[in-house]
Amino acid sequence: MKITTQSQLDQLGKRGQESLYPPKIKITVGMATCGIASGAEAVYQGLLDEVEKQSLDAQVSRIGCIGLCQEEPLVDVLEPGKPRITYGKMTAEKARELVAGLAQKNGFHPEWAIYRTDEEPLLITDKKVSLKSESSSNGFEKVPLFQRHPFFRHQKRIILRNCGLIDPENIDQYIARGGYLALYKALSTMTPERVIEQVKKSGLRGRGGAGFPTGKKWEICRNEPGEVKYLVCNADEGDPGAYMDRSILEGDPHSVLEGLTLGGYAIGANEAYVYVRAEYPLAIERLQTAIAQAKENGLLGKKIFGADFDFTVHIIEGAGAFVCGEETGLLASIEGKVGEPRPRPPFPAQKGLWGKPTNINNVKTWATIAPIIARGAAWYSSIGTEKNCGTTVFSLVGKVKNNGLAEVPLGITLREMVFEIGGGLQNDRKFKAVQTGGPSGGCIPQDLLDLRVDYEQLAKAGSMMGSGGMIVMDENTCMVDVARYFLEFTTAESCGKCTPCREGTKRMLKLLTGIIEGRGQEGDIEQLEKLGQVVKATSLCGLGATAPNPVLTTIRYFRDEYESHIRDLRCPGRVCRALINYRIDKNKCNGCMLCSKQCPSEAIIGKAKTPHEIIREKCIKCGACIEVCRADAVLVE
Repeated sequence: MKITTQSQLDQLGKRGQESLYPPKIKITVGMATCGIASGAEAVYQGLLDEVEKQSLDAQVSRIGCIGLCQEEPLVDVLEPGKPRITYGKMTAEKARELVAGLAQKNGFHPEWAIYRTDEEPLLITDKKVSLKSESSSNGFEKVPLFQRHPFFRHQKRIILRNCGLIDPENIDQYIARGGYLALYKALSTMTPERVIEQVKKSGLRGRGGAGFPTGKKWEICRNEPGEVKYLVCNADEGDPGAYMDRSILEGDPHSVLEGLTLGGYAIGANEAYVYVRAEYPLAIERLQTAIAQAKENGLLGKKIFGADFDFTVHIIEGAGAFVCGEETGLLASIEGKVGEPRPRPPFPAQKGLWGKPTNINNVKTWATIAPIIARGAAWYSSIGTEKNCGTTVFSLVGKVKNNGLAEVPLGITLREMVFEIGGGLQNDRKFKAVQTGGPSGGCIPQDLLDLRVDYEQLAKAGSMMGSGGMIVMDENTCMVDVARYFLEFTTAESCGKCTPCREGTKRMLKLLTGIIEGRGQEGDIEQLEKLGQVVKATSLCGLGATAPNPVLTTIRYFRDEYESHIRDLRCPGRVCRALINYRIDKNKCNGCMLCSKQCPSEAIIGKAKTPHEIIREKCIKCGACIEVCRADAVLVE
């Protein structure tokens, strides 16, 4: 059906509402990449098999990732009139037992449940769906454990509004939650200039890292002369530990398509390219399905909603070069050229794809557009802070208890991110640092935990917002080794076009490697600082200009660790192999011989039931002995 009126859109929404909240038991499984990797396929099949076996009148569906990735596979159970209950770390066996319990009317398993939801917001329309009735509790309120999970307590989900709630391959469910209403509103009641004005007033800044005002960027592109203009969605997510864009495309691809179509109308472009890395096959597959569905319903193609506006979206699969995340390198790749940055100006908004004005935004930026147009700029600008409006998504990973994707208002503190949303550090170890902004971001120490997360504050601390990576480190981390790790990544990913990045990062990496291998010399720290500043100031593109950040911030905040490596030949984090030794505490060793059997270099000697000893000359410091020792007798010094 080609949708041309709001009543037709409402009709599809009603159908979607029936599948979102059916008048029977609904069971959903998180089937994004993280869930599938954790065994969600077996869980899904177990649910289907047991539902058939029990003859249970239930709907079993696939959804995207809700964000609490450490608890995957995740299963939601929604019974009419009762709260949605989320179960974590499910297996096929537990899934079958859950269904059997539902069939026998005693299906609540408090030992597996991790989260409850009483109502779900429809962010586009500001209506709410109540999931709870006064007459039924399912025993839920009697268990204090299942109050709102701390991981979600500070979250405000706008970008991730549908992820983990809808079937990403069902356009009706997207429409049921307000999808494509903003596009209808824009095409039927707003001029392109009015759309841009709303985006400008919202205060939205690009969520790809640079933080340039989105509305201003659109305005520049619209005002450029020329009949042919292009849009690009940058989904080339290459930061280690970052998977926000992937999760959005896997869990809610229509939000990106609607944002792109709104942008095309506002700027005067009729074609868009989604540049997504080929390592994201599920994201590509679901995006392809969404494009086909949108075309079938007349939401892409000719005369959208009967208006004089045509729009087409193409998918370009990137080969995985980190530098293609830089916008000019990305454009070169789309054109079939080597993915290398070029000097600016002219900027892509002036001269981009094939020399035509081109607007580039990140996945998260495009996914934010529809709610802004539907609900207005004032609503969005009231979230966050004055200069940092709205929300953004972080991948909170590392040594934190609660790992996953968290969408929070800008202006939240690092302390809230790590200790409230993240639940503190694993094994209750001491916090040491958090790196924001991916491999080009800086490492922020404990003294700055109350720093507010916004573009200016992070830059002042020597870091950056980046695409939203946030890696937490504990007391057992060596900050010199961390700097070396990230610089090794950016050095390997340098396109080599400009001398400062190509040669400067190599020289810095050589110095860092020498320090962690016990060959550091006086003056190396100062040389690293000098080289870092030169690379930042003279590199051709933003990737080269930010590559030194991990080195410069670790020197700035953890200089004593560098000095200890160089002057004392000691690694405070007990990580750098050349500067540590392994020893067995004879008072703890019970002679179980597990370590000697595991040692690949035969460096551990001793008889059964007598304390063992490590021969330092033969020890390769692999750590295998620590992993198998049950008495905690192996010490690292």
